[in-house]
Amino acid sequence: MTLAILQRTDRFVSVVWPSGLHGMNGYLFLLPAVALVFILVIALGYMLEFSLHELDLSTYRLKEAYSLTNYQTILDRPVYLRVLWRSLLAALIVTVITVFLAFPYAYLMVRTSSAATRKFLLVALFLPFFIGQVVRAYGWLIILGKQGLLNSILTGLGLPALDLIYNYPAVILGLVQYMLPFAVLLLTPAVAAISEDVELASESLGANWLQTFRHVVIPMATPGLVGSSVVVFTLTLTDFAMPEILGGGTSDFIANAIYDSYFQISNIGLGAALAILLTLIGSALVALMFMIAGTGTLAVTEAEE
Repeated sequence: MTLAILQRTDRFVSVVWPSGLHGMNGYLFLLPAVALVFILVIALGYMLEFSLHELDLSTYRLKEAYSLTNYQTILDRPVYLRVLWRSLLAALIVTVITVFLAFPYAYLMVRTSSAATRKFLLVALFLPFFIGQVVRAYGWLIILGKQGLLNSILTGLGLPALDLIYNYPAVILGLVQYMLPFAVLLLTPAVAAISEDVELASESLGANWLQTFRHVVIPMATPGLVGSSVVVFTLTLTDFAMPEILGGGTSDFIANAIYDSYFQISNIGLGAALAILLTLIGSALVALMFMIAGTGTLAVTEAEE
């Protein structure tokens, strides 16, 4: 019975995908990803279309005439420029801190000779993925709140309670904790690809551990550093939950402004313009990163050349 099903399946595949097309099997596997990108492009096209129509306040529908009013509104209102600057600055700060913390973590996890230590680091790394971002944000509220763990310790010591939440540093702290596992996962393969023999050779030539780490390990881990930086930067730039929960309305990012435009003031055109602006700025900055750091993630192509 099973053999008959396999034979029929094989005949069906040979009809649908004849042997002459087997050289295109790799492209066939790319079709789902291409389809997703195509859907994303269509969605961006719709947003671009909406962004070019002004809201009619009498009907709360978009006007049929095309205009750049929404983009002019973004430039004319300082609040949107402040939100954009706050988002970009947070993305830069979180990227630097996260990569700085993630690299030693990944290095220790790869290089440690203790199986128990490696298992502990792996469990600690993957455990946050079982907890949603919103839950983690509320966990920080419990720790940093007025009646939270830290303030309870301070008041117990006779010290005044501190305002540790609903501010910019709290958002940065929450985002670093959220992004750290992503950075470690991207850096680990880059570190694992560096043979220990390379480090031993460097030390045998007279370099100490710090010099080896600086001049050998870090340059060879460039693909992981570039990839993790790009991922952390883009995820932070577009984050919504942490600024919303830990910022308490005082440290909104551009994603929060987009949400408010769509669901608070019902201005779809303005929200679409903010989304298009965020997409353009994020794409331009990522392209700039690759131009400055080099195409580190394309090391295979460079090696072939």
